[in-house]
Amino acid sequence: MVEDKKIIDQDNNKPGCEENGSDKEVCQETVIEEESEQDPVVELNKQLASEKKEKEELNERFLRLCAEFDNSKKRALREINDFRKFANESIIKEMLLVLDNLERALISAEEDSSSNKGVIDGVKMTLKEMLKIFGKYGVVSIKAVGEIFNPEFHQAIMQEETDLHTENTVIKELQKGYLMHERLIRPAMVVVSKALLSDKKDDAGTTK
Repeated sequence: MVEDKKIIDQDNNKPGCEENGSDKEVCQETVIEEESEQDPVVELNKQLASEKKEKEELNERFLRLCAEFDNSKKRALREINDFRKFANESIIKEMLLVLDNLERALISAEEDSSSNKGVIDGVKMTLKEMLKIFGKYGVVSIKAVGEIFNPEFHQAIMQEETDLHTENTVIKELQKGYLMHERLIRPAMVVVSKALLSDKKDDAGTTK
């Protein structure tokens, strides 16, 4: 019995451990921590948790890169598509001047009673074919006369007083405007209505 007691006392008096109760508890916790650090299962769990976190970070990075690549691909395809749509924009703008001249020639010929009908028919056919070609490239004219003035599509050259239309209405078209695949390539040059000066005075007098 005496020997057993000595063994227990020796265990309690390991290097670094004190006799009082509080120091002994601290010493025992330190011993447990040291044993835990040396425990291979604990080390494996720590390593597993670290690798799991690293895997999640790599997965998030991979998903971000995939999203960025997908967005870049869509943007590139959109730019290529736009290039195809508007590659001929500059030449179309030049051809619009030819179209304008044909329309003017047709109007002038139809107003002149002595004009050759064959010539008029030829101009009409040429104009029709040109409009058909323009249609293949998504080019359409802008509606102007009778519409409320819209600065996005109309360019006002002048204003004209009138009591036949509400104010700010397009009453004349001096040059047609055109869209290409719904994008403006030339605004319509127009004359916009303005209220008569006498009407404005009457309105001012009524208001008073």
